Amino acid sequence: MIFLKSNDELRFMDQANRLVHRALQASREAAKPGMTTAELDALAERVITDGGGQPAFKGYHGFPATLCTSINDEIVHGIPSPNVRLKEGDILSVDCGAIVHGYYGDAAITFPIGRVSSKAQRLIEVTKMCLEDAVEQVKPGAHLGDVGAAVQRRAEEAGFGVVRDFVGHGVGRALHEDPQVPNYGKPGHGLVLKPGLVIAIEPMITEGSWQVRIDRDGWTARTEDGKLAAHFEYSVAVTEQGHWVLGREE
Repeated sequence: MIFLKSNDELRFMDQANRLVHRALQASREAAKPGMTTAELDALAERVITDGGGQPAFKGYHGFPATLCTSINDEIVHGIPSPNVRLKEGDILSVDCGAIVHGYYGDAAITFPIGRVSSKAQRLIEVTKMCLEDAVEQVKPGAHLGDVGAAVQRRAEEAGFGVVRDFVGHGVGRALHEDPQVPNYGKPGHGLVLKPGLVIAIEPMITEGSWQVRIDRDGWTARTEDGKLAAHFEYSVAVTEQGHWVLGREE
């Protein structure tokens, strides 16, 4: 079932997403070679709780942490650990969620640790552009296929792969609501977007094949061919005027 949000509900979701963006920014500023992903996780949790929110991922279907921290060939759902230290040349994808007044925020970024290869930097930049292209498609009367097609076009023109196994989603009083939001599709096809709908758009783009495998921990998804992956995400509301990237400081 698809739930359309009122203006009051969107304001709560904007607050939740502001905490998420602050936690992501704090993680990016703190991350450096030698730091553990568990240390980043503790920092993000403090940002969220000090801001009056609750971590959305911690305990979700048994997930043990506030952040998903995915390094290099890990696409999504990497588990923070005191035994995993960041290294010069890594790329790190950080996914975060927060709850405020019962409403969810959800966003993700990927960034380099120190100096990275030109190919890695280009993957990060293209993935961010995939997200921005997709956001520009969000407006009343547009189709979900327009959103996915924008991601797919940008990624594949750059020679990168688009993950199929994981998709974006509706978000609101639950972390995952209808509809599913694939990062591929055909323009003019799929659900028609209406004001009040909020979707988490989250391109997951790979250096090589789009196929994935899951680690023995049951969570960490990585590229099957061992090549790099990047991930960006915004929670985006459909408005009468077009779109609203919730939580983003304009």
